[in-house]
Amino acid sequence: METRVLTVRTVEIDDPGPLIEWTHHLHPAVFVRGGDGIVGFGDRARAQHTGANRIAELGRWWREMCALADVEDEVGLPGTGLVALGSFAFSDGSAEPSRLTIPNVIIGRRDGRSWMTTVDGGLEVSRNPLGPEPRDQLGPGSFTSLEPGRRSRDDYEEGIRRALEAIAEDRVRKVVLARDLVGSIPAMSDRRWLLTRLAERYPDTFTFAMDGLLGSSPETLVRVQGGTMSARVLAGTAARAADDVSDAAAASVLASSSKNRAEHELAVRGVLESLARHTIEVAHSAPFTLKLPNLWHLATDVTGTLERGRTALDLVAALHPTAAVAGSPTDAALELIAELEPLDRGRYAGPVGWVDAHGDGEWAIALRCAQIDEHGTVTAWAGAGIVEGSDPAKELAETDLKFRPIVEALG
Repeated sequence: METRVLTVRTVEIDDPGPLIEWTHHLHPAVFVRGGDGIVGFGDRARAQHTGANRIAELGRWWREMCALADVEDEVGLPGTGLVALGSFAFSDGSAEPSRLTIPNVIIGRRDGRSWMTTVDGGLEVSRNPLGPEPRDQLGPGSFTSLEPGRRSRDDYEEGIRRALEAIAEDRVRKVVLARDLVGSIPAMSDRRWLLTRLAERYPDTFTFAMDGLLGSSPETLVRVQGGTMSARVLAGTAARAADDVSDAAAASVLASSSKNRAEHELAVRGVLESLARHTIEVAHSAPFTLKLPNLWHLATDVTGTLERGRTALDLVAALHPTAAVAGSPTDAALELIAELEPLDRGRYAGPVGWVDAHGDGEWAIALRCAQIDEHGTVTAWAGAGIVEGSDPAKELAETDLKFRPIVEALG
């Protein structure tokens, strides 16, 4: 644990322009949506944990760091003052560490106001805009095509068939199975190009980068601000169509599908049950179809008032893993995932986001993402929810759709 006070200063600045350009080109720290959000530069302090208590242990470390901070904040918005960015492993048994990091410098924007936060004086940071013809950047021909990794397409369909057998035996009602694609980019290529492409093509999602995990997630795990919370639950998927009439028909079929509505109801019910211990009251919308550039999703918005003293990290710990990325019942679904998936998901489908010293924060589920290591090896992930009536070939095709954001951003 740190033994001296952290000097934290947040000052208002002129609009910095595209936030992603301010982060490190090889080690970006990003959480943005629709042009707003925060990016970090440098590591002033960090902690990591594995195991079942990883989120609680990191929450304890965060409270200790907050107690050490001398904060001067002239902006006073969520995400100003002392802030940590983080991403957590999906599984209790994952070898991948879960991490919280306090950057030396954060640059942020919200509701038309921009700021810079420094910790202990920060680091010298200068904007490095992305030029039209960069050297050693991502672009056509700069990477190998993404190919099946540790799970082939045939193996994935076989896993689905085994999952359907488990559902028929009443072991689970739903289980989410994932597969991976692998490829590579030049080791020194600018990761901000991938992030910029994702942010431009998917402005309504959370574009994120944490310790080499990069992506654009459509799913809000939880947002906490001033004692209130909100979340968006996604479960049930259909492909977008090429013309307006067919596209509207695809959305209508999704909304009326008994299979997809049953899957969605399980996900919503799981979120409401998890929130019950932490909220005074909670409400949710009727399911609606959410349009993304490549997919339709069934979505439900959830809002609530927190019990006194609850923080964003408390809700992250309570909600993860949701039925949307694990299944239902949760424990049985996790056991089946461990049995049927020959791989460690790492931080894919885990929480990713930020928390501030007031306990406010924004957290998404790390979907539509890839891990890029220091050698340029790319591992992308996608999954599908398996319920009674699922068709292995259609679920495989759904994962192809979910890979598209990363595949297209790299291509």
